[in-house]
Amino acid sequence: MTSLAEPAAPALARRLQGVASSPVRDLLALLERPEVISFAGGLPAPELFDVDGLRAAFDRVLGSPGARRALQYAPTEGDPALRALVAARMTARGLPTAADDLLVTTGSQQALTLVTTALLDPGAVVAVEEPTYLAALQCFALAGARVVPVASDDDGLDPEALEAVFARERPALLYLVPTFANPTGRTLPAERRAAVVALAARYGVWVVEDDPYGELRYRGTPEPPLAGFPGAEDRVLHLGSFSKIASPGLRLGWLRAPAPLRGPLGVAKQAADLHTSTIDQAAAAEWLATVDLDAHVRRLCAAYRERRDAMVGALPAALPAGSTWSDPDGGMFVWARLPGEVDTAELLRTALEHDVAFVPGAPFYAGTPDRATLRLSFTTNTPEVITEGITRLGRALRR
Repeated sequence: MTSLAEPAAPALARRLQGVASSPVRDLLALLERPEVISFAGGLPAPELFDVDGLRAAFDRVLGSPGARRALQYAPTEGDPALRALVAARMTARGLPTAADDLLVTTGSQQALTLVTTALLDPGAVVAVEEPTYLAALQCFALAGARVVPVASDDDGLDPEALEAVFARERPALLYLVPTFANPTGRTLPAERRAAVVALAARYGVWVVEDDPYGELRYRGTPEPPLAGFPGAEDRVLHLGSFSKIASPGLRLGWLRAPAPLRGPLGVAKQAADLHTSTIDQAAAAEWLATVDLDAHVRRLCAAYRERRDAMVGALPAALPAGSTWSDPDGGMFVWARLPGEVDTAELLRTALEHDVAFVPGAPFYAGTPDRATLRLSFTTNTPEVITEGITRLGRALRR
């Protein structure tokens, strides 16, 4: 009697090897218990979403003579009205922008994916601030790039360290979140921004300026965008998003690119998904045209300022002596470091037993991780819940 061997499982593409799952996404899947206070996800507060305004915008689009057009295929570059409104807002915020400078994307994460498709061959070198946004690390790993960390301090990326990396590694691209960085909350000062642009021009490096948090400022004066500095015109790609000021569920972002790159990025977008959701773009354009967005952002900032203050105010009594943490001027995150040789991934298990969660810091590092670090998001919970959650965290750490 002849037996047949078990058929081998089809192999996965090599590009997926070594690309780890996001610990933030994994934590979100585990935190369904309502008693858990989570500081893990970088989530906007859902009670602050403009549900009525967005519902009315969708109703007007679907009740208009152009409703059927809003349900049809659309141009790859994006809804012209939406691009014009976004360009006008960017210009008002200090970055002169025309509608034709923009490509609408399915969230700014897709914008980053399109950039890697257009600019990075397998084996290309990407320089990143250390630590950095972990989904960017995933994106570069999936593209087969070699990621090189650049040292940073409390003011963000160190220009001297950056020049050393540029000279030694000759990267194709530099990625950074210069305003209220994820995970650290740091903001790069204007003089360092100018230095970054000058170095990129000197060494011929593309710069990706990821700016999802820039409008969420709670104190201080806004820093000028990198893309607005002299020399950035043919060098800096600027990424923006509606996720933090409108709704992440819309999955709407945009990419402002130098003219020579717009064609290749459009081709990459066509290959990815043809175009971003037509109806969502039309509704977002209607919402932007009718809402007082400045007033909406002020409401967000007022609420998030209280939540940041509650978290920063509760940490001294909760974290052990010798701990350090950031006090960000805006954004969504506090970055903390515990004293000694601890591993916050192990401490997370104890924290979950106390019904509180955070993100261990190690996955945010491209180089050797500092395992004593952790990221805490303050935007999702009210000040009262934040105070209780940090108290729970303190009990877990003392144990």
